Amino acid sequence: MSRSRPRIGALVALAASGALGLSMAAGTAQADPRPEDKNPTATGVGGAVSSVDPSATAAGMEVLRKGGNATDAAVATAAALGVSEPFSTGIGGGGFFMHYDADTGEIQTIDGREEAPSGITKDAFVDPETGELYPFSPERVTSGVAVGVPGTLATWETALDRWGSRSMAKALKPATQLARRGFVVDETFREQILDNEERFAAFGPSSELYLPGGDAPAVGSIFRNRDLAHTYSLIARQGTDAFYHGPLAEEIASTVQDPPVTEDTDLPVPPGSMTASDIADYEVRTPDPTVSDYRGHDVYGMEPPSSGGTTVGEILNILEQYDLGSMPEDQALHHYLEASALAYADREAYSGDSEFVDVPIEQLLSDGFAKERSCLLDPTRAADKPVAAGEPDGDYVESCDQAPDTPAGTSAQDDEGLSTTHLTVSDRWGNVVSYTSTIEQTGGSGMVVPDRGFLLNNELTDFTVDPEDTGPNSIAPGKRPRSSMAPTIVLKDGEPFLALGSPGGSTIITTVTQTLMNRIDLGMDMESAVAASRATQRNRSTVSAEPEFTAAYGDALAGYGHEFSAFPDIGALTGIEFLPDGSTKAVAEPVRRGGGDARVVDPR
Repeated sequence: MSRSRPRIGALVALAASGALGLSMAAGTAQADPRPEDKNPTATGVGGAVSSVDPSATAAGMEVLRKGGNATDAAVATAAALGVSEPFSTGIGGGGFFMHYDADTGEIQTIDGREEAPSGITKDAFVDPETGELYPFSPERVTSGVAVGVPGTLATWETALDRWGSRSMAKALKPATQLARRGFVVDETFREQILDNEERFAAFGPSSELYLPGGDAPAVGSIFRNRDLAHTYSLIARQGTDAFYHGPLAEEIASTVQDPPVTEDTDLPVPPGSMTASDIADYEVRTPDPTVSDYRGHDVYGMEPPSSGGTTVGEILNILEQYDLGSMPEDQALHHYLEASALAYADREAYSGDSEFVDVPIEQLLSDGFAKERSCLLDPTRAADKPVAAGEPDGDYVESCDQAPDTPAGTSAQDDEGLSTTHLTVSDRWGNVVSYTSTIEQTGGSGMVVPDRGFLLNNELTDFTVDPEDTGPNSIAPGKRPRSSMAPTIVLKDGEPFLALGSPGGSTIITTVTQTLMNRIDLGMDMESAVAASRATQRNRSTVSAEPEFTAAYGDALAGYGHEFSAFPDIGALTGIEFLPDGSTKAVAEPVRRGGGDARVVDPR
């Protein structure tokens, strides 16, 4: 246990943060207002929290102020996000947790990715009546067959056991009170429900919770989730066994196998095969992190089934062949886009669950492979897309003159949902957590477990669902689908320099990479690096770009042959920079997805 405090005292309610406008005084019937004064940047000492939501940031901050460490605060923040951002994350999903230990200097990870049930078959997403794949939306994403065994609670338990100083019961207390007392609905919360109105209306429990009286809760009304409060209280009393065993596990399996559809819905909802035994058998994994050197920085990421660590690392390794800082900005961005396309080709060809396929992690992150791949990057012209994957076999050319011609590539399936969340936490002792979690689609599968108050994920749509596919991300029982989640911690001279991550499906990788390039190569401060307009090249014929990016760089990059398609918001990053004077700068999005909230214990 690293520089942590004993397990003392109960967490006080999510209260006391006057700057956030919370009012959760014990014994009153007043609900908690959803804070409006989001704060995208804060600098100071004593620990920091950055998340997408002020209520969740406040939960983590309260833990830090009461002596908890980074892991305690991360779990409290994540549990609160399950209340206030339930369409992006929650105990019905999974994620990847990364921890830096200030005592040992070691970075360790937890793979809490959802897992395919034992009864799944390669044709699970084929409609038996037509012999064709279910359409992606709404059938595939709104189904029992898409639900993977959740890993979030097992992740929290493992993190607290390894690095925490507080019990699960104490870590859940702020979120439990937030769920019970409620918060004031804002426009984003209402809009997310309305965007999923057809899907939520298809299920009795979902409709009852999110469409009372046939409509989403009004902006300014109080939203309470007493069922989720009861579920959190059950887990606080009985531990995670209450989720992975017994009645609740049976109820989850029943919801998957026999979705609680309403009589009047026209939405077909394919059932799944998950059993209570599948849930009981779930275990997190604790792989070593990936690591790559970038201009004197050690960049740590997640191993497969996340493709985040290998793909971010490969893009950076290719970019390291060039002096981006000396280039005009449009030329540096051209290199970034082309390096991304090359790495995404390799991601598609080689990345999957490493317990089922041999992912050549060491070679994908090798300098030799990066140099060989960089031979295909024309500094003056965009390559025709898609480009082909390379051969990470350890036998690389010494000069680009020796590089062989490569065939054209093929377009990859990309059905990853964009609705995920990331939180970043540090504490007064120097421990750091970077944690990305998800239920996949906005609203997950659309199914709330009856009387339990949480949505189930639809993560298995991240598999390559074609039953004829034999690639690294094909469906198999017990397998975890490939992810792009990329919680990242960067060390400089052996000490934390940056911790960051983002939601955004397959755009997570480029969001993290572009932010690192902005900060390290282009000389931006962290808040500018996060706020800067974004573009993502995922080995496609066009570059997906925010309108601000196209306005600023479109004409110049068109001169390299890049073509653009509009993408309103790419990512929603949160991060912390560790400054030379010993203080920290917590940073969240100022605008994207309504903006995030970053706080420090002692502002300076």
